[in-house]
Amino acid sequence: MVDTRTNRVGEVMGNEGPYTQLRPVKGGKEWDAPPSTLRVATAAEGMSAKVAVANGRWGR
Repeated sequence: MVDTRTNRVGEVMGNEGPYTQLRPVKGGKEWDAPPSTLRVATAAEGMSAKVAVANGRWGR
């Protein structure tokens, strides 16, 4: 999902109260976003996030 307030791509981890909790694809601290600010990531955004994870594993 993409948080349209910040254009950050994250994986949905759950819901807490009125918020959806997302975690960066590369790992890290979760953040809360109102569901109304979320949209499904495009194929390009999803692939970009996955490439960033792979590059991190190889030290690039």
